[in-house]
Amino acid sequence: MPYEGFRPVSPTGSSGCTSLTLTTVPSARTESDTRGRLSLHQIQAAGRLARISYSRYCYSVAVTSRSELLREVMVETGTTQSHLSRLSGVRQPSISGFLSERVPLSDEQLDRLLSCMGRRLEVVRRPVVPELTRSERRSWQLHRKLSTRLDRSSFEQWQPIIDRNLDRLRDRVTGQPHERNLQRWRELVDSSDVPGLHRVLTGLDRGSIEMREVSPMSGLLPDEVRRDVLQRAN
Repeated sequence: MPYEGFRPVSPTGSSGCTSLTLTTVPSARTESDTRGRLSLHQIQAAGRLARISYSRYCYSVAVTSRSELLREVMVETGTTQSHLSRLSGVRQPSISGFLSERVPLSDEQLDRLLSCMGRRLEVVRRPVVPELTRSERRSWQLHRKLSTRLDRSSFEQWQPIIDRNLDRLRDRVTGQPHERNLQRWRELVDSSDVPGLHRVLTGLDRGSIEMREVSPMSGLLPDEVRRDVLQRAN
């Protein structure tokens, strides 16, 4: 059966996951007969469309990983690592690394491999509540409050305090990723990158969370504001 493209299909069931769906769409380009009724070819194509089976994959951190998705499609299509390597031009050891998660696999790379097996990758973005430790959430809430007070003017007032905090942290902090994150803080401050500081203060990606572990922003919130934020957090 010829295939002309792919389309998203929302998964059903109690999980409610609609993050990612893979499905093939058959081509059914036919014409009606001269009397305006469906031709036999159209009826047969409609029947095939109704019976076509499709695979649904919910892609999120909680449901499945890229490597698991790749493995599922390989099993479904009966594609071996060596065959996928020949189809895609990607070395077999790299495919093995993708499957074992020893080698990072991007969405672009995954889509390329899935295309070799008659699938496409579609990622539907949706908001999720991240899993944070109590300490990480308290830190995020404090820095988020600080972000509401950050602008060009306040940054100029805060910069001497931030510089002193960075010097103090540089003498105390050892090991990675803390040393690398301190250098990133220094770059943001030296370049007066206020938008970049906002991203770090409010970000919930792992990089921002780890940067806040060596934050030079202590002493900038008034004590009463800090206590109020912590009380709400508790």
